[in-house]
Amino acid sequence: MRQLTAFIKKECREHYRSGKIWILAIVFVLFGIMNPAMAKLTPWMMEMASESLESSGLSLQATQVDALTSWTQFYKNVPMAMIIFLLMFAGIFTREYEKGTLINMLTKGLARWKVVLAKSLVEASIWGIGYLLMFGITYGYNAYFWDNSIAEHIEFSALCLFMFGLWVISLEVLISVMVTTTSSVTLFTVGIIGVLYFFSMIGKVKKFLPVQLLSAGELPMGSGNLGDYQMALILVAVLIVVQFVAAVLYFDRRGNL
Repeated sequence: MRQLTAFIKKECREHYRSGKIWILAIVFVLFGIMNPAMAKLTPWMMEMASESLESSGLSLQATQVDALTSWTQFYKNVPMAMIIFLLMFAGIFTREYEKGTLINMLTKGLARWKVVLAKSLVEASIWGIGYLLMFGITYGYNAYFWDNSIAEHIEFSALCLFMFGLWVISLEVLISVMVTTTSSVTLFTVGIIGVLYFFSMIGKVKKFLPVQLLSAGELPMGSGNLGDYQMALILVAVLIVVQFVAAVLYFDRRGNL
């Protein structure tokens, strides 16, 4: 347990010194503020656009802005924040391979499963804190300017996207222990998500796939129902565990580091 704690501290220090934590904090805060800000600015932008179109004989109707407008922006921005997050952590193992820093620690008795667990816990924790920060800022501003009660199932839909993020992290960790370059991690992770997204176009299969959770942003708008996402949530929870165990087993048998 002492070794695991020490390695977690080492990971936190590295992310702090590299500036990743600060960069991600800024990204999540900006996205959190951007959601209600874009909603508040929408009427002004529509008015500006209508004035410029009047000369050509076109007109735009006034747009009503409420909390749903901001939440719509939130669910559009979450995938963008997730992409930035994953790109920054794509080298979580591969950089260690390049520098050869893991060899010294492993030869001193550090168990390999603790390396995988520590890195996974730190990355998942940073994702969770950042996501909660983004969600909290958006929720607070929406409550101040409008009324969040008009949006349905806010917490459940937010949970769906959070769990999708955890699944992608566990997938990225699994791929990271198997390949040797950061570009390969990014390519395979994006490729697998792309393949699943392609299969999600088949109606009967979609509700069982992790990518189904990305459409949970429709729930606050009154579209769909909770049952559409239950199977995907269960599958994602199982896959997170399976992918972590697979990463530990593969890393434990990996020869060259």
